[in-house]
Amino acid sequence: MNKLVGILAVLLVISVPAYAQRGGGGDKNRGGAKQGYIPSHGPAKVRGGGRPAPENRDFHDAEGHPNAPHVHPDGKWVGHDTGRGDPHYHLDHPWEHGRFSGGIGRGHAWRLEGGGPDRFWFGGFYFSVAPYDVGFCNDWMWDSDQIVIYDDPDHVGWYLGFNVRLGTYVHLMFMGR
Repeated sequence: MNKLVGILAVLLVISVPAYAQRGGGGDKNRGGAKQGYIPSHGPAKVRGGGRPAPENRDFHDAEGHPNAPHVHPDGKWVGHDTGRGDPHYHLDHPWEHGRFSGGIGRGHAWRLEGGGPDRFWFGGFYFSVAPYDVGFCNDWMWDSDQIVIYDDPDHVGWYLGFNVRLGTYVHLMFMGR
């Protein structure tokens, strides 16, 4: 009987930290910040050939909204409107490092593990932020923020990384595993 009580005590001691670190569903912010909205899908494809984004673009579309590409709670992707003709996101060799094989979309939130805009990682996957978008991720926490990856329907070779804490997004290139 004492042996059984001892085994149960050890299991209890082991299970408490494991329970505290458990992951939740895709809408949970496990990064320690307030819970944020996660879009149910990526942006719609822009109709027509598109146009280049203007330099020094202003994304501040309402009081309290960030001056960066962001997503409204109704699912509108503010700033993803230039289409495939935007030279800022042209790649001579799309997918040169392969394609991201991890989970994409709302049910797959990833915690950043380190790095910065030039090269960051999570779950053994490496990415970099598009040069044009680097200024839009200055307030990202590269060692703890939670992001969700979406396919970019307009810019071949790019993904969109949505920061759950901030509600903003940037274009990402998959750099490999």
